[in-house]
Parts: sequence; structure tokens; C-alpha cells
Amino acid sequence: MNHTQSVAVPQRSSPGAPAPTTAGGPAPRFSKGSAAAVLVCWLLVVFDGYDLIVYGTVQSSLISETGWGLSKATAGTIGSMAFLGMMIGAIFAGRMADSWGRRRTILGCAVVFSIFTIFCAFAPNAPVFGALRLLAGIGLGGLVPSANALVAELVSTKWRSTVATLMMSGVPIGGSIAALVGIQLIPAFGWQSMFLVAVLALVVVVPLGLKYLPETLAPASVGNKAKGKAGNTAGVPTDVVREPIGFKSLLRAPYLGISLLFALATIATLFAWYGLGTWLPNLMQLAGYNLGSALTFALALNLGAVAGSVITAWAGTRFGPIPTAIAAAAVAAGALVVLVAGPPVTVVYLMLVLAGVGTHGTQCLIIAAVASHYPGHLRGTALGWALGTGRIGAVAAPQVGGLLLAAGLGVNSNFLAFAGAAAIAAVLLAAVGLKLKSKSSPSPAPSTTGASNV
Repeated sequence: MNHTQSVAVPQRSSPGAPAPTTAGGPAPRFSKGSAAAVLVCWLLVVFDGYDLIVYGTVQSSLISETGWGLSKATAGTIGSMAFLGMMIGAIFAGRMADSWGRRRTILGCAVVFSIFTIFCAFAPNAPVFGALRLLAGIGLGGLVPSANALVAELVSTKWRSTVATLMMSGVPIGGSIAALVGIQLIPAFGWQSMFLVAVLALVVVVPLGLKYLPETLAPASVGNKAKGKAGNTAGVPTDVVREPIGFKSLLRAPYLGISLLFALATIATLFAWYGLGTWLPNLMQLAGYNLGSALTFALALNLGAVAGSVITAWAGTRFGPIPTAIAAAAVAAGALVVLVAGPPVTVVYLMLVLAGVGTHGTQCLIIAAVASHYPGHLRGTALGWALGTGRIGAVAAPQVGGLLLAAGLGVNSNFLAFAGAAAIAAVLLAAVGLKLKSKSSPSPAPSTTGASNV
């Protein structure tokens, strides 16, 4: 799966897009075109957040209104299908973004996600619905690593961590939109209307991407032709300008250990974050709240995550993404443990806000650390690896939540499971920090890779 990529190949751009750079070279001045490209990527991340919450908002309706014979356990299985697709999409799209180009990978994933999400509204039964969620998840899973890889190349190394963290604010904003829209749409138009919202991605965001997204990384075939031409005309040795890309390069020295730790930390973090996103409305209904109130708890979680994006962006720049991520994960674990005690409603809202700050903030900081730590020619692959393997946690969380409820262990068992995952993430991130301190950065010189320490 290894290919080689030139670090000195002129790149193509779309009309209206900013002048791109090579994946490993210095980022250009942050122009209006660059800002437009970042905004389009952010809008696509908003749909990732919307999809996180949308199944939780319709889950009760699917169980009680469709006649599909769903139980809590089978509903959890269907909830996992989208996350399974996201895992597949993230792993392979990150790899494709490093070889075929960021722009075409992002747009292709956006089209796939939009079409199959719209089809979900017309699913006749549970198996078809689950299959459509799987296919939509493949497209959706490829968006975040590809978009983050592109954005990382449009900003300077100094601001890369901050912009990556702020861009991920789109996830909780999308989740907040899903909760707010669900309060109005589901009673009036039924659960199907929640999936038709994806039409906006297809008819609005994809055309904006065609206009504004640049290509910051040439396809491998183009790079190889350019390398051959450069070698013939300039006498430059091929191995000077060729950089190995792919999972084989990522999963060997000097990147193997840190790549495994990033993956495990992401698994634990996404278990907590996606578990809450999938089950929170249903959990609060089981605790005695009506659907409207249950969705306001989901809104509190996502508003906390929005605040977490801003807070962790500042703190990550001030103290470093890894130390800040450790603190954020610990805050999330503590907040979820407090919920087990059955505090007053005001405290419940506060703890859910803190859980949102901690879980989503931790994931934002992991993405920022990965984007900064790896060289440009491995950045998309590294982000895809971390987010793709991390989706194991997202796949497992709905299943575990449903099984715990089906076993009669109650609402608190879910909160304890998600709190434990956040605590494990804090420990793993502490190991990442120790590993980074114990040796110098494994990446090549910044002048050729654009990587930096975290």
C-alpha cells in the first residue's frame, strides 16, 4: 500500500480557490480564498455533528412508531452501523487523500454521505435502514480526516493546532442543530424529515466545495510524472524528492508507538462522545423526562462541546494540545460520575455541559496533535488512521449502551461506562505526552515536511 509522493510538484486548484501548496511545504498567506475553503470544510464537519445526534433524536420513534420490531439492543446495533461505516471511510479516505488528492476525496465523500442519508428517510424496514446508515457513514467518515488534512495545509504551522480545534466546533454545532430541529420537525413531520436535511449538503455545500476547495496534494500519478520530468531536466536524484506514503510508512519506526497510542486514545474518547450522543436522549426519557426535555439535555451536551472547542483551542495553544487533552478527558470523566448520584436538574445540565466540553474537547485536541505531529505526506493517512480506528469506540458505544439497558442495569450503567472510557483516554494521552518528551520529534526537517512537535 506504499506509494511515493513528490514534495515539489506544482498543485492544481479550482476556480475561486486559494493558491494551494504542497503537503509538505510552508502554508501560503491566509487569504480570503483560504478562509472560504476552511469555511466549506467546517460546514461539512457540521454535518458530521448533525449525524452524530440525528439517530439519537429519532431512536424512540423508530422503536415505537415504525413497526420494525426494534428492541433497545437492536436499536443500538442499528446505531452502530453508521459508526462502522465511518470507521471504514476514515481509514481509507485518509489514505486516498494522501494519494488521490484532498479535494476530490472530500467532495466524493460528501456526495456519498448526502445521497444515502436522504435514502434513509425512505427505508422500508430495519435491515435496509441499517445498510443505508452504513453506506452514509462511509462517506461521512471520510470527510473529517480529509478536511482536516486540507485545512492543515492552508494555515501556518503556528496556527494549525488552533484552526484544527476550532474547525471541529462544527461537530457540536451540528449536534445542537439536530437537537433543536428534532424538537420541531419530529412531532410535525415525523422522523423521516430529520434525514431529508441532508439535501442541504448535496445542493448547497457540495457546489460551494466545487468552487472554493483547492487541491493541496496532487494525485500520485501526477506526482510521479512530475518527478520523472524533474529528474530528467534538473538532474535531481529521484529519492531526494520522493516521500513514502501509506499505512506501511505510518506503522513502523519512528511512528509506530505514537500512532498506536493516538489510535487507542481516540477509541476511548469516541466511545464516550458517541455513546453520549447516541443514547443521551433515550437515557433521559428512561429517567422520566419527556422527549422535548430529553432533547434539551442533548442540546446542553452539544453546547458544552461548542464551548469546549473554543476553550480547548485557546488552552491547546497556551499549554499544548496533549496536556490540555489530558485535563479535558479528566473533566469529562468526573462530570459523568457526578450524574450517577442523581443530582438536581440544574446540576445535571451543568455536568452535561462539562461532559461536552471534556469529551469533544479531547477529540479536537487529539486531531490537532496528530495534524501537527506528522509530516505533510503522512498527514491524511495519520488522521484517517486515528479517526478510523477510533471509530471502533463509536461502533461499540451504542452496542454497549443497549446491552447494558437490556440487561436491566439501568441508566447509571451507561454513564459509568462512558466515564470509564474518558478516564482511560486521559491515561493514554498521558502516555503520549511521556513518549513525546522522552525523545525528539521523529519527523523529518520542518523545511521539507511542515511537521512540528506537539
